[in-house]
Order: sequence, then structure tokens, then C-alpha cells
Amino acid sequence: MKNRKPMMRSEASFSRFLIYAFSSLLFAGLLPERAAAQDFPRRAPDFDRLAQELFAEIQSDQIPYEDLYGTLLLYYQSPLNLNTASPEELRALPLLSEKQVAALLKHRQLTGPLLSVYELQAVPEWDLASIERVAPFVTVQGASATMARGPLWQRIKNEENNAALLRYERVLQQRKGYSPADSFQGRPTQRYLGSPDALVLRYRVSHAHDFSLGFAAKKDAGERLTWQPAQRQYGPDFLSAHFVLYDQGRLKTLALGDYQLQFGQGLLLSSGLAAGKGAETITSLRRPSLGVRPYAALLENTFFRGVAATYQLAPRWEATAFASHKNIDATAGQSTDSLAQFDEFSSSLLLTGLHRTATELANRQRQRETIAGGHLGYLSTDGNLALGFTAVGTYYGTALLKRPQPYNRYEFSGRQNIVFGLHYSYGWRNLLLFGESGCSAGSGLGSVNGLLASLGPAVDAAVLIRQYTVDFHTFYGNALSENTRNSNETGLYVGLKVRPWARWEISAYFDQFRFPWLRYRVAAPSQGQDALLQVAFTPSKTSLLYAQYRVRLKPLDLPASLTGRPVPLPGEQLRHALLLYCEVQPTARLGLRTRLQASYLQADAGLPWRRGYVLSQDASLQLARRVSLAARYAVFDTDDYDTRQYAFEQDVLYAVSVPALYGQGTRAYLLGQVAFNKHVSLWLRYAETRYRHQATIGSGLEEIKGTVRSEVTGQLRYRF
Repeated sequence: MKNRKPMMRSEASFSRFLIYAFSSLLFAGLLPERAAAQDFPRRAPDFDRLAQELFAEIQSDQIPYEDLYGTLLLYYQSPLNLNTASPEELRALPLLSEKQVAALLKHRQLTGPLLSVYELQAVPEWDLASIERVAPFVTVQGASATMARGPLWQRIKNEENNAALLRYERVLQQRKGYSPADSFQGRPTQRYLGSPDALVLRYRVSHAHDFSLGFAAKKDAGERLTWQPAQRQYGPDFLSAHFVLYDQGRLKTLALGDYQLQFGQGLLLSSGLAAGKGAETITSLRRPSLGVRPYAALLENTFFRGVAATYQLAPRWEATAFASHKNIDATAGQSTDSLAQFDEFSSSLLLTGLHRTATELANRQRQRETIAGGHLGYLSTDGNLALGFTAVGTYYGTALLKRPQPYNRYEFSGRQNIVFGLHYSYGWRNLLLFGESGCSAGSGLGSVNGLLASLGPAVDAAVLIRQYTVDFHTFYGNALSENTRNSNETGLYVGLKVRPWARWEISAYFDQFRFPWLRYRVAAPSQGQDALLQVAFTPSKTSLLYAQYRVRLKPLDLPASLTGRPVPLPGEQLRHALLLYCEVQPTARLGLRTRLQASYLQADAGLPWRRGYVLSQDASLQLARRVSLAARYAVFDTDDYDTRQYAFEQDVLYAVSVPALYGQGTRAYLLGQVAFNKHVSLWLRYAETRYRHQATIGSGLEEIKGTVRSEVTGQLRYRF
């Protein structure tokens, strides 16, 4: 018996070697163009395809899709080590199912650390398609050897993941906001104060589970480049910087500058990727609890600014404390009533981040926001049970006071808000239970609870129940909801994914929701439904076909011209949307994508239907090892702005383009990328929209006289 253990270890090592060798040969046979590589090559992720998988039909360009790119960018720049990743970190990737997470953890437990990404083929539930999707965001390495790489300054100096990026954008046609000012009723009209050029400068150097250092500067089109410290303007309108240090003994994370927080199901604190309801009906439903993370995006309102730290109290316990202070945009109000509760107040917080006109500049950073709080978390030895308690306090320099409208009756008012929450997550075999409940000042309650289950080798299911009372208020929460905020809503979501045959996948969800109180443009308590069905077929590893159908029934006030009454009445707006998608790769260098999406909208029963569609053809071509092209030509036709169509476009690296197409016309773009050497890469993009049967494009200060709108983008990256 004494001699058996060494023999078993030897046999296990030999078996691992055979698995690794066989998997490498198998993968090399399936992917001949990569057979010479000793390890799995990390290609740049296909953000466009991932966005289509994670989101359903796009109905707004105001959703922060950049958070998707920003979060996946963090994984791409600092890939997840599959040998050391916790269950929570694995679940944070919306590309992995619960079965795959459980299978990988069991494989690690039985056989030890992975030798290569190729070995994933020996893990049950991990097919080639899954490995291809996740490959850009993961790596296989040994245990952390931070100290062996030298002191911090030396690790930063020698880090390969070290790059600066400069981007330029401009609309070629003159918009009204840049024309000479005229007068209206004796007053000069507003104009943009800055140039039509948009500029972005970003720099970041990082190493997974070691450090992250970076800064960003952004000037939107119409904003000024000016140095006015008294007005808190230091050149570009938006500046951001961060420094994050990991795994310094018991100090697990220390963040200085701008950072994000993600705890529980995002009911109290959620920043970064939150896909919500989409074509991925199972894995994206659950929010990851990742704690403190660096902020590297360009959105001007989804981050904290200050300090945050996570400390390991005991082997299974961690505590996080954070404090943030920054000035945010808000509209000003002043009361003339001597009996009013507040003499000065802000009527609303502004989230656009645009400061182009005198009015927008007057609202810039008008409100002071101070946030402090903490989180206490427990993780069981096997990693299956996670518990946490979160407390967040928010204080504003001047009170928030919404306009006296009926739908604002229960909105937050005052200077401070305190909210507490408890969250949990428990995994057992192929089941995962998760949830979070919170209480805000004024006894408002919010709760979201869900279940992910693998009902068989080819069937996954999800159920989520949510309830947010009308007086529940969080300012950085983003749990699953139909509303833009987690308030005034109850709902039940049911999702299903079935793989009936090899290469076939059927995804579906049904969501029933109710709003107990009035909402903006909905003058009565109301309810609605949202359902989606997608059938996908993957003939080969380079081709994909799917059809997606979505129907939404949602309340919206009807205009008085339709009701004949002076008071608004909500109607039941019914929207049908169809999406057909085909992707093929005829050769190793050429890729083709065809997309047809259409929607039919009815404002209320008995009213006429309105429709809109867009048909697009994409092509990508690898001209040489370091030169690539991508192009699209699309035709669109919609009855009005309500039936406008949105479609993700391929843009320069880390940029997001989701134009709204309405009216009749065509949309086209050409994108080129050149890697001159391992240090310098250049992207150039030209996009053009041509309209028919209209003399102007846009409205207000964005109005263009003519039928063409053209945009140019250039981006240069230097890798140190």
C-alpha cells in the first residue's frame, strides 16, 4: 500500500501527458493553420458577434454597450487563468454555462492544473465551439509568481501588456451647432462652443492578479479643449486614471483613482457588463460578484472615484471598504416658496457626459456626490457557497427634487440615501441558486432571486423572480429589470436552451412584468410581456445561421390626437421583431455576414401597423498577415422614428458604433487595419449614410442640410 501512491501519481501524470498530446494533435488537425503553435493562440475577440449573442433586438443607443466591450477588454488584456480562477470568476464570463464551470472545477480537482488550453477538450461539456469563443479571454499558467518577477516598478517596466491608443473622429458635413449663431426674438441662438473633432487618448499597462495602471482623456465633438482650473477643466473635458494592486499578502485588492464595484446580483452595486435579457437566455442572467475592478472605459458616469480596498480577514472571509467623491452633472432648481423644504436643489442628474453648449456647461459637475460603504463576504472551502452583506451610503451636496409630476411621487428626494443588502450563491452539481435582497432609506425593498439548472446533457433552464417596490432607490444598482432602474417593478423570467441535435441550438425566454405605479409616459399602473425564440445552426466551426423572433407588449401613453381626450391614456404597444443571420467563411481569408432584421409596431389594438427593416451585407478580408479590411453595405426603410433599426457595426478596436437608421436610405462603411510591426497598429474607418426623400438629416443643433452624413475615424496604437 505504501508504494501505490507514488505509482498512482506517476500514472496520473502519464495519463495527463497523453491527454495533452492527443488533444494538441486533434486540435492541430482540426485547425491546420495553427498546427505549428505550441500553445493555443489568443486571437482578438470578435466583439460584434459576441454582442449579437448577448443582446436581443436593440431598441436604443443609450444603453451603455461600451460596458460590454470594456469588460471583455479587461479579460482580453488580463486573461483569466483557468488553473487558479474561482467559481465566481469563471461564472463572470457570460460565455460559460454552469455545467462547463462545474466540469472544469471537477477536472482540476481530479487531475490537477491544466497543462494547456488544448486540454479543455478532455473536459466534459467543453466542445470546440465553446473553446473557440472563450479562448481570447483565458490562459493557462502556473501559480502566481509575482515576487519572482521583481519589484513593482520593474514588473511595470517589463510588462508586455503595455499600450497607448490615440483616436480621432469627425462628421464631415457641417451641423447646425457649428454654424454662425443667428438670433431668435432678439436673442442669439445657442451653438457648440468647441470644434467638431472628437479625440480619445488611452494608456494602460496591466498584469492579471498583479497590477493595473492607466489613464484616459476624452473630448467629445463640440466640446472645448481649455485649461480653466477654477471650472475644473484641465484640457480635455473628461479625464480618468486608476492604479490597482492585487494579492499583496492579505491585502487582496487596493484601488486608487477610478474604479468599479460589482457585488451580489447588482441590486446595490453593479458596474461593467450587465447584458440582461438577450439571445443568451441562461448564462447572462446571473450577475458575477467580482468586487473591486479597475475602470478603463470612457463612460462618464458609471464609476467611482476615490479609494477601495479588499482585505482577507480569515481564510474564508473578505472585507471591502470604499469611498468615492466626485462632481456630477445635474440640472439646477431654486425654490421661491418660503415654506419649501429646500431652497436650492437639483431636479435631475444628467448622464450624457456632453458639455458642448453654454447650457450643458452650466450643468457640468454642478452636483457633489460622496459615496462610502463596505462589503463582507464569505466563501466556503469548496467554493460552492458564497454569502455577502453590503452597505452603501450616498450623500449629495444639494438635494435632489424631481419635478412635481404624478409619476415622480415616490422618487427619491433629499440629500442622503442609505441602503443595505444581503446576497447569496449556492452551487450543487448542475444547479445554481443565487439572489440578493436590499432595503433603502424609507423602507423601500428590492429582491431578485434565480435558479440556473442543467436538466440534462442537452437542456438548460433558468428562472428569475424580481420585486422592486416603488420607494426602493439605488443609484449604482443594475439588477435585471425592464425599467432603467431597479424600482417600481415585479417580474418573472423563464429561460430555456435546448440542443436537440448536434450543431443545433434552440433558445427561448418569456418575461412577465408589472409596474405598480405610474411611469414616465405611462399614466397608470401597467404590465407587459417580453418573449424571444432563437433557432441556431452551426454547420461548421466557421459558419453560423440563426433565426430570431421577439415579441414585446409594453404600455405607453397614446397621443391626444388618437384618444380624443385631454388626459393621456396608456395603450398597449405591441412590437414584433424578426432577425435572420447568416455567417460563412468561404476561404481562410474571406468572411461574409448577411443580416435581415425587421419590426412591426402597433401603438394600440385597432390602430394601424408601422414597419421598418434593414438588410445588410458584411465582408471581412485578410489581405496579408498584418493587413485586414472589413466593410458593410445596408439598405433600410422605416415608416417613422419609432420603427427605427439598430445594428452593431464593426469599428476601430475598443470603439462602439450602433447608429439609429430611420427613413429610407443606405448605410455603408469601410474599415482597414494595418499592423506595421509588433509595436504600431493603425485603424482607418469611413462610414456614410445616404437618405432619400428628405432635405435635412437630424434635428436641433445636430441638423445637417443635405442627404448625406459621413464619419471618419482614425486610431493609432503603440505597444511598448
